[in-house]
Amino acid sequence: MSELKIPIGVSGRHAHVSREDLDVLYGEGYQLTAVKELSQPGQFAAQETVDLVTEKGTFKNVRILGPVRKQSQVEIALTDAVKLGIKPPVRDSGDLKGSPGVTLVGPKGSVQMHEGVIAACRHIHMTPADAANMGLQDKEVVQVRCGSERGLIFDQVLVRVSPSYQLEMHIDTDEGNAGMVKTGEIVEVIKK
Repeated sequence: MSELKIPIGVSGRHAHVSREDLDVLYGEGYQLTAVKELSQPGQFAAQETVDLVTEKGTFKNVRILGPVRKQSQVEIALTDAVKLGIKPPVRDSGDLKGSPGVTLVGPKGSVQMHEGVIAACRHIHMTPADAANMGLQDKEVVQVRCGSERGLIFDQVLVRVSPSYQLEMHIDTDEGNAGMVKTGEIVEVIKK
């Protein structure tokens, strides 16, 4: 078994949008403009942004991540949720049933999402080869040790395995701040 050390990425609030919703927000047939490639192959930060609006609060200029998805989804930290006055569940990406909604506002229109806001569970992306080398399996839950100044162990970290992934752990800004962890630092998986 290889060493269980991996890079970490800290993710800020962002939106994924469907083709249908992008047409409403930016105009029919609009194409997202990639400004920065992300760690996962084919994923990018787009130039385009939306405002997240609820009855209690607003976040302006929230980055859209591309490419478009089959269903719109917003990922926020729990601190963001307090400002918006909502209680998103901590879930794996795509698991949106019963989650709160938000209004997305773009330059051409707005979309009322009735569900789709989550706090993404902390997770590790890895290829099948990475998983085999580390003795891990898809959907396994592990702990991860961060050797930062605050010395923190993250529990309940979901392993996600796909040939299209690049090895990296993802946490949100609240978790990064709590552990004094920055994107690119190396963390260690602890097998239970």
